[in-house]
Amino acid sequence: MRVAILGINYAPEPTGIAPYTTGLALGLAERGHDVRVLTGFPHYPQWKRAENTSGFRSAEHVDGVPVVRLSHTVPKRLSWSGRAAMEVTFGLQLLSTRWGRPDVVVCVTPPLLAVAMATVRARLTWPRPAIGMVVQDLYSRGVTETGAASGLSAGAVRAIESAAFRFADGVVVIHAGFAADVRHLGVGAHRIREIRNWTHICAPDPVASSAFRAAHGWGIDEVVVLHAGNMGYKQGLENVVAAAGLASRTHSPVRFVLLGDGNQRVHLQAIGAGVRALEFLPPVSDEEFPAALGAADILLVNERPGVAQMAVPSKLTSYFKAGRPILAASDKAGFTAQEITASGAGIRVRPDQPDLLLNEAVRLGADRSLATQLGQAGRRYSEAFLSAAAAVDSYEEWIAGLSASRRSVRS
Repeated sequence: MRVAILGINYAPEPTGIAPYTTGLALGLAERGHDVRVLTGFPHYPQWKRAENTSGFRSAEHVDGVPVVRLSHTVPKRLSWSGRAAMEVTFGLQLLSTRWGRPDVVVCVTPPLLAVAMATVRARLTWPRPAIGMVVQDLYSRGVTETGAASGLSAGAVRAIESAAFRFADGVVVIHAGFAADVRHLGVGAHRIREIRNWTHICAPDPVASSAFRAAHGWGIDEVVVLHAGNMGYKQGLENVVAAAGLASRTHSPVRFVLLGDGNQRVHLQAIGAGVRALEFLPPVSDEEFPAALGAADILLVNERPGVAQMAVPSKLTSYFKAGRPILAASDKAGFTAQEITASGAGIRVRPDQPDLLLNEAVRLGADRSLATQLGQAGRRYSEAFLSAAAAVDSYEEWIAGLSASRRSVRS
């Protein structure tokens, strides 16, 4: 099959959606399909275009897959208006670029506005390709949970998302919890398929993890609590800064480490200046990332209160594979809490309660038996349910089904 994959995030972006879109493209290509990727220039999670890139448009091969990169704006200060501008400029580029007469167009959202524009083009193309939508985040829920929109503006977002999904021939959701929302947006249950995101890292090497820990001066008597990934609004990491401040004042053995980048990093560094129990690390390479996770005693998910069901944190798949206990500061009704319960890999505390976060970190750090039990449960869950090969197999079957259905309509 000829497959065009449209999405703004792709390798070499190390986190978020990019590893899954990249893995899908490579997996389909390895199975003999003619895959073409149309994406943006690297900009995430730092929200700044990578310095080693230039030009309005570029074409390259990434691990044998043709990749066309399209220029778009990147907001200096992340806001819904800035994000909308980025998505529309990317969408306009998609409209003016050749897709290569694919049998199937796979659109990855976010970016919702761009893929909504792309679905309109796809439906007007003759012969029309099959259209598949992969939903990584739900905008209609996101604007409500973050308070970014209400009333007419929230209704407009919902209408756009509903139209984009209904224009597609099939919709993949990455979590069962998304399916109900997609149905409420007007998509028939028979057109919705759940395919989980997968673990895209190797299990940490103990020697490399020990070396990483020693290189960063983390003592054997410290409890290192590591948050890896995006530092954005949804994460609400002010809670972690407050917990670190409390740890410093009480001479707790806990060290909180924030590894990665994001539009809130500068703000967090400012409010956390001088806090002994808080450390910031820049993003590490793909090769170093497993060692960084393995060097920690506890892996942290922190979410802003109310941000419960707009997304499934992509870091969870890596955390499970790392074999370390997970501490989640998240709403009990959210998807993160559901994953923690299903995996048996961690403990949940209420979000925005730094004292509870610190107390649980101290308790878990002192109970090595429980920590080992939780870490092993996460790894078993990863191996049983989060296999990359199984996920790509499911995507291949789904895409083939879309293509066959479209051919039967044309014949």
